[in-house]
Amino acid sequence: MDILGIVGIITIILLVSLLLSNKISTMNALIALPILACVIIGQSSKLSEYVISGLKTVAPTGTMFIFAVLFFGIMGDAGTFDRIVNQVLKIVGTDPLKICIGTLVITCIAHLDGSGAVTYLITIPAMLPIFKKLKMDKRILATICALGEGTVNMVPWGGPTLRASMSLNVSLQELYNPMILPQIAGIVACFAITVWFGLRERKRLNIDYKGNAVIEQTKLTDEELALQRPQLFLFNVILILATIICLTVAVLPPAGCFMVATVIAFFVNYPDLDLQRKLVDRHAQAAMLMASTLFAAGIFTGIMKDSGMLSSIANGIVTFLPTSIARHMPVALAVVSMPLTLVFDPDSFYYGILPVFAEAGQAFGIDPLMIGRAAMCGHTTLGCPISPLIPSTFLLIGLSEIGLPEHQKHSFIPLWIVSMVILVTAIICGIITV
Repeated sequence: MDILGIVGIITIILLVSLLLSNKISTMNALIALPILACVIIGQSSKLSEYVISGLKTVAPTGTMFIFAVLFFGIMGDAGTFDRIVNQVLKIVGTDPLKICIGTLVITCIAHLDGSGAVTYLITIPAMLPIFKKLKMDKRILATICALGEGTVNMVPWGGPTLRASMSLNVSLQELYNPMILPQIAGIVACFAITVWFGLRERKRLNIDYKGNAVIEQTKLTDEELALQRPQLFLFNVILILATIICLTVAVLPPAGCFMVATVIAFFVNYPDLDLQRKLVDRHAQAAMLMASTLFAAGIFTGIMKDSGMLSSIANGIVTFLPTSIARHMPVALAVVSMPLTLVFDPDSFYYGILPVFAEAGQAFGIDPLMIGRAAMCGHTTLGCPISPLIPSTFLLIGLSEIGLPEHQKHSFIPLWIVSMVILVTAIICGIITV
């Protein structure tokens, strides 16, 4: 492995180690480490080019996040979510088990369009107030969303399947159709884990099976009461639904949808200009904190990918792969595919690494389709919601109001379990051979 690969591996190991140890902020680590690595490999003259390239990839998501925070913040100020939460609680009660299952169902349905960002924006703002009111663990909310989004992301129009099909030059039908049953098994596993989460929370909160618990009504301050707009509740609900519909049918880019929705929300609910400024200031901290981390992730990805460090790591892996393991390449790749999402972004993996593995596998008589399906067991599917290289991950943790390290620690094992359920089912069905 050349100097690019060695420096790249060290950079990634340092990033993961520092984030898990909480010794440096996510934003600072994502910016400082790749810049230092770029200088070490002697490509500092191209640093600005790499940074701009990375920022361009995350700019739409970052812009969308800023205005999404503003929009949902305004809806919260107007009291829209309080009334919705009270109605939802009347339906599902206060049973954590039902709430967890409902969260997974909403996530799976919302992700049918294949967009992780849209899925999180639909699910989390609706369920987070319920989790808060019942004092449920917000990490569970993020993990359930990650499970549903990751498993459903295997659909043919999802990013992983499309990338695998294009990089291996095979048809979507040949690649995906045999994986339908393993995907269904993965969804069943998601529900099993979700039920376990719900039962655990029910026990921890000492809530019986009927969901009997006293929920204290949140007392609003005079300032918060002044912002309430109960007379506009129906309008605000329609506005939220219209925004979600526009997101799912792509009437406008996601950032554009939230920009327009924010403007309408301001003018209808709070036409006073001074009050608008105060509300922007009120939500600016939350919006900018996560947006800055998102743009930092863009810098990290841009430098690591365009400098050649990621591709060098990929070539090194194939070069040093023992022959004994190479014969079992599909299974080995499937086992590590989920954790590899922490190391490789979707494009570098599917367009850089996967073709190399497929070519190497053919020398041992392994069908490239099997290599593609093995990758789909985890990379950018179950591994997507915890990867610092994927922008929507920061949207997930930002909306859930948790940090990346605690989300990774809480979600890694459940996500890997579902990935292994998909793999085992594929092996039993003969889709992936040992």
